[in-house]
Amino acid sequence: MTKKDALIIYSGGLDSTVLLYDRRDTIALAVTFDYGSNHAIHEKRCAAYHCQLLGIEHLVIDLDFFRVNMPSSLTSGADAVPEGRYDDSNMRSTVVPFRNGIMLSIACGIAESRGLHEVLMANHSGDHAIYPDCRPQFVDAMSKAMQAGTYEGVSLVAPYTDFSKTEIVRRGASLGVDFSHTYSCYKGAEHHCGRCGTCTERREAFSEAGVDDPTIYNED
Repeated sequence: MTKKDALIIYSGGLDSTVLLYDRRDTIALAVTFDYGSNHAIHEKRCAAYHCQLLGIEHLVIDLDFFRVNMPSSLTSGADAVPEGRYDDSNMRSTVVPFRNGIMLSIACGIAESRGLHEVLMANHSGDHAIYPDCRPQFVDAMSKAMQAGTYEGVSLVAPYTDFSKTEIVRRGASLGVDFSHTYSCYKGAEHHCGRCGTCTERREAFSEAGVDDPTIYNED
């Protein structure tokens, strides 16, 4: 029997949900960080759904200080989120400074306190141009820092770092993930807007993967 020795940083979005299913045999705890994003309520609902379905313990941690001290369009309401393609020039305003570094530090401490040896993160190659704390060099450096700073050498595992969003959709389809219970839209309405960068990326990934997209988009 595979030992459950991992903690996953789990937003309830598409990428981390696929990783949840991909590594479910090793995950002891899923941690969702609520930093006051426009879409937090929907992501938390999706995260709770899948954790309950898989019988994985789910912990939600409030990080409201992000919204107050590190402003971003992600925490400033729907109108602040840019529409268009998912690329650096368009999505720079959605950066929350060192978000993953802070979350990983907290997750690492929780993992060590529970005797777990891995922290899982679902970044992917499409994030690299926009978010510095999703890039391979950050993953390598953060994993070394976590190992050096813990007695048992907690490590960071980010298996999708070089995957495209399309490849993640294909992987999720092969695992039987119900994508209708995932949320990506940065504007945060009940249904996906279909126009912001993350919606555009999501639609393109399903199309390129040849997988039916169950997402309800407001503009359809």
